[in-house]
Amino acid sequence: MHGSNATWLMFLLLAASPAIGTETSAPHLTIALDASEAARKILHARLTIPAAPGTMTLYYPKWIPGEHTPSGPVVNLAGLKFTGNGQLLNWRRALDDNWAVNVEVPPGIEKVDASLDYLSTVTADQASFSAGASATEKMAVISWNENLLYPKGWTADEITYSASLRLPSGWKFATPLAVESRSGDEVRFIPVSLYTLVDSPVIAGEYFKMVPLNDGQNPPAELDLVADSPGALDVPAEVWDKYRNLVKEAATLFGATHYRDYHFLFSLSDHVAHFGLEHHESNDSRTEERALTNPELRMLHASLLSHEYVHSWNGKYRRPVGLATSDYQQIMQDDLLWVYEGLTEYLGNLLTARSGLWTADQYRDNLAEVAAEMDHRSGRSWRNLQDTADSAAQLFAAPAEWESWRRGVDFYVEGELDWLWADTIIREQSRGKKSLDDFCRIFHGGSSTPPLVKSYTFDDVVSGLNQVIGYDWRGFWSDRLSNHGPGAPLGGIERSGWKLVYDENRSEMTRAWEEDLRTINASYSLGLTVKEDGEIGDTVEGMVAARAGIGPGMKVIAVNGRRFTPQVFRDSLAAAKPAGERFELLVENTDYFRTVGLDYHRGESYPHLVRDQSRPDLLSDIVRAR
Repeated sequence: MHGSNATWLMFLLLAASPAIGTETSAPHLTIALDASEAARKILHARLTIPAAPGTMTLYYPKWIPGEHTPSGPVVNLAGLKFTGNGQLLNWRRALDDNWAVNVEVPPGIEKVDASLDYLSTVTADQASFSAGASATEKMAVISWNENLLYPKGWTADEITYSASLRLPSGWKFATPLAVESRSGDEVRFIPVSLYTLVDSPVIAGEYFKMVPLNDGQNPPAELDLVADSPGALDVPAEVWDKYRNLVKEAATLFGATHYRDYHFLFSLSDHVAHFGLEHHESNDSRTEERALTNPELRMLHASLLSHEYVHSWNGKYRRPVGLATSDYQQIMQDDLLWVYEGLTEYLGNLLTARSGLWTADQYRDNLAEVAAEMDHRSGRSWRNLQDTADSAAQLFAAPAEWESWRRGVDFYVEGELDWLWADTIIREQSRGKKSLDDFCRIFHGGSSTPPLVKSYTFDDVVSGLNQVIGYDWRGFWSDRLSNHGPGAPLGGIERSGWKLVYDENRSEMTRAWEEDLRTINASYSLGLTVKEDGEIGDTVEGMVAARAGIGPGMKVIAVNGRRFTPQVFRDSLAAAKPAGERFELLVENTDYFRTVGLDYHRGESYPHLVRDQSRPDLLSDIVRAR
């Protein structure tokens, strides 16, 4: 069943017959995961799987919810061995699906014991999402899908696992899983479905802190943190108050919850992959070690937890039908990611401002950056927003170079601009009586429930918006998804009473991002970005640098005859005005050098939002605390 016709359900069921011998009841497996060597980047798992004579097909999870790609890190699986009654069993990988193995089960064997090792990625830039670096000397993030196999023939919510976990001595942990018992460094969890197990990561470490976010309220929410140092957890008390506000503001926005309790699982380390991944009752969010103690880093990463929290409603509870697959081998269809991620980007940033994690000025500075980036996204001329969603499985793994021309996962940021546009339309059409908040309460709220999945289609989104205010929403979204510009979709910013402008001054947000990324962002002047060592990160097709023959991967050696440094580059760019200096770059490209003259005379250029006094200020009301 699809969309609004699919009432409360946990997963769409497959009409598939059991595939492990003659077993007819849904299987109950055990998994004992030994993470005592997590600091060495290796985990050891032992599983017991009910079996019957014949060929047993076991899957390693391939399509991981929230990652939108076939990202299950099967290449990191090692030491795979199967035994039955002490007898070593033969197995072979499936040729048509390398995430599947076929085990030969002889007569008389009713269960198979499996052992495997998971080889955790070592450095942060080797892999993406949860397959990325996940452990240091002092902490680890454990994703169950990386350490298990499951039998073919049942849905993920039909299969049950009894899980246990052994941690390094003295480490504390947090997870949405309910604990059944604990003995020393070993924890046993109450049995759950495969779906719930995969949806319930664990963070653990020597330096751990738990912060209650809504004491005495139901359902409870807490912020669980692990870090590489105790100093990273020494955070001003007012920061915790703002995260408490986040929980309050989200409850007001949606009007209901769809979890039994919620855990913000927050990892602070310079040595793990940095990202956020949503789960129904938690999120796996990872960023820099000093992200909460350094004010600039705190501002830059303030929206991370807000975004992932919104996903509990938009993405986990309400989920596109193409992503509501019944197991982890089915292809996920990403065509509605402009709702799943685009709306979440919009709402997550709103909640960041409404909770006080950002000031209104910081929210506008971030929105200005988003608008300017999309306004200079040269690839919009050939690739529309819908195709960025349709191609998500490839774009998430795309190189950073040529992002402007190729386009990346722009359904996040361009989606944010479009949902702001939709919000302003609702406010205008209703004369201020309604807003996108009303859509959220209708579409994502309702009555509070435990974790459930209610799938939707494009038609359901249109219908939900029309319940708020009658409008040609089908036409609006069809145009937004197929539009090629020119320029970014700025209708929402303009209708909210603001304008995108450029001047020579970097905002607080722009300055902090450049310093954090160690990059000069000259995208809106020369049309390029330059790393602190002079390497060209990217160019914007059609702008000055690209027209002069500069491309990503080249390296700036000198500016106007002087050795490159970030400051020399900035000073020369600032001086490049009508009556100013020439602007020449000595560029290295694959062992060859040439001088490139840039016909540019407008100085530095950075984006800002300024008030348009001819329109009412809707944006300030949009970000106002509720």
